[in-house]
Amino acid sequence: MTLSDLIAQYQKPLIPLPAGVEEEGALREKVRAVLFDVYGTLFVSESGDISIAQGGAFSEEGGRLSPLRALFGRYGVESDVHEVLQRFFEEIRTVHETLRARGFDHPEVEIDRIWMNVLGLDDIETARRFAVEYESIVNPAYPMPNSLAAIEALKNQGILLGLISNAQFFTPLLFEAFFGRTLDELGFSRDLVIFSFAYGFAKPSSLLFSHAVEALKSKKIEPLHALYVGNDMRNDIVPALRAGFQTALFAGDRRSLRLRKDDSHCAGVKPDLRITGLLSIVREVEKTEKHA
Repeated sequence: MTLSDLIAQYQKPLIPLPAGVEEEGALREKVRAVLFDVYGTLFVSESGDISIAQGGAFSEEGGRLSPLRALFGRYGVESDVHEVLQRFFEEIRTVHETLRARGFDHPEVEIDRIWMNVLGLDDIETARRFAVEYESIVNPAYPMPNSLAAIEALKNQGILLGLISNAQFFTPLLFEAFFGRTLDELGFSRDLVIFSFAYGFAKPSSLLFSHAVEALKSKKIEPLHALYVGNDMRNDIVPALRAGFQTALFAGDRRSLRLRKDDSHCAGVKPDLRITGLLSIVREVEKTEKHA
């Protein structure tokens, strides 16, 4: 069984929760490329983000302990769930501290390596299967309404597609599990797929967006002609604006919408668009044809 098949086994519908906001704004220039966040934007995320960024609470009431115990049993993990999870998050903190000491402003881990250390495994494939099942239990994901339709419509318009997201090795497998196609087959440009685990930096680090800027310039596209779509003001909108992108705040799910009203980094920052449905991106990009 492939890892994407393993994700599909855990599939259950997740419905976005209305955030109680209205759409507003307009794009400034013609759009030639659209880059998306993944968790909370293209995919509903039960935690609102990738799970390792959250830590999470594991109680009997939350309904996760029982399947986690079963998971640990299948992989021969005899230690108590809470004990293992404590080691898991301590290991993440240790790696973060090490990377910060080396100058990484917003460090990211490779979660398969973390699990290898925590579980004492020497087989990365086993660690990856465990990580996929763990993530599927603690942070189920499901396509946001019209995510595939928006991707296909933009591709058909000749828009370059990319991703800038806090992510792990299993993130691209979501697309295979739910859409039956790889990122390449969906039309995403390889050099515009920028995942945090591959760089050691997480959003809101400017490094990820700088890589996107360079990739776009190699295609003769200036940042102003690219649109970045994300659900978090601090992690998505602020660094995207600083990189020179046009921006759209996705406010389609209350669980993942991060307005950060009390965050000083977001003071006075306003996205070009605020949208509540992904097909709005298609409509707004079409409008920019007049800027051609």
